[in-house]
Amino acid sequence: MPLARRLNLADAIAIGLGSMIGAGVFAVWAPALGAAGSGILIALAIAALVAFANATSSAQLAAVHPVAGGTYAYARAEIGPWSGFIAGWCFVIGKIASSAAMAMTFAAYAAPEEWRVPVAVLAVAALVTVNCFGITRTALLTRILVVITLLGLAVVTAAGATAAAPGATPDALPDATLYGILQGAGLLFFAFAGYARIATMGEEVTDPARTIPRAIVFALSGAVVVYVVIGITVVSTLGADAIGSVHPLADVVAAAGWAGAEPIVRVAAATASLGALLALLTGIGRTTLAMAREHDLPRFLAHVAPRWHVPRRAEIAIGLAVIGIVLVADLRGAIGFSSFGVLLYYLIANAAAFRQHGAARHYPRFLQVIGALGCLVLVSTLPVLASLAGTAVVLLGIGYRILRLRVTRR
Repeated sequence: MPLARRLNLADAIAIGLGSMIGAGVFAVWAPALGAAGSGILIALAIAALVAFANATSSAQLAAVHPVAGGTYAYARAEIGPWSGFIAGWCFVIGKIASSAAMAMTFAAYAAPEEWRVPVAVLAVAALVTVNCFGITRTALLTRILVVITLLGLAVVTAAGATAAAPGATPDALPDATLYGILQGAGLLFFAFAGYARIATMGEEVTDPARTIPRAIVFALSGAVVVYVVIGITVVSTLGADAIGSVHPLADVVAAAGWAGAEPIVRVAAATASLGALLALLTGIGRTTLAMAREHDLPRFLAHVAPRWHVPRRAEIAIGLAVIGIVLVADLRGAIGFSSFGVLLYYLIANAAAFRQHGAARHYPRFLQVIGALGCLVLVSTLPVLASLAGTAVVLLGIGYRILRLRVTRR
């Protein structure tokens, strides 16, 4: 059964923003600053450039292949089944890790330390339930969450402006190195990758050839502006103190003496995390659905609920996987693992877009080259443990497909 086309341009932009302006803007600064040091804004610029190049590839592909599954479907059509499988598998595992990071960030801002794990688990379970009752409910809730998040970020920016007065200069950040800047960019890329959620819902967007490219560019542009403003605010207010902070944006407000506004920021952070988690779970479900339709994942996950027109079994399976990671992992590890999977996913997206020609081309090929080289460089500089774990899980997925193909031939 096909999915229903119910999302307009505003819905698609909201889902993209909900994915990008989420847990990343509240949680990624500490690990990124620890890696990039005083080069954090350079790292942010590199991450944004790579994200923009990747976004143009996704937009170009989505205009020609307006189906569920994102680069999994695009790479199958433009390159071949194996490329599609690797892209889809990297997306699923990377974004499951992202979802766990979102849930952990929500709990870090919303609950006392001893309650963070059960609160994160409950958040995942609640949003899976929302997704199981229709995509229009998902889009409406995401719009509400984005508005609340932006209001909270406005409070942080205003507080940071007052804290940056003479006499309030923070400790300097560590000196930057080229490797550290690139690793910081790889970690920051985790925060920008949400525009893929728009492309993965190609079967549910009205006029997809026009809507998807526009929504991707608008959502990414808005997210870049927000991250630049917040990055400058965090660095100018906290400096080196941000490296060890669990909740840096709440610390910005505290440093400014705006104690009364700190609960507002915590609510906004929790809200942003929920919005990103909601949009992520939706996108992973659609890629899982597409892979199951092609037997690259168990076929029972391809079922679409007839009343609500959503891949309910896939949503529930993904929710269980996210809960499993929440129970065993930490935030830094989840971010690194997520970046590993997503950067490989976009590497394949750039390769698929590079192969397009004629009327299908909307952007020059040099952007796909920049995107592919950027993905390769950033993935090679991620923390070693995250890269090793990501490699092992990718190889596990490849082994599964080889085994499945052999069984099918017999």
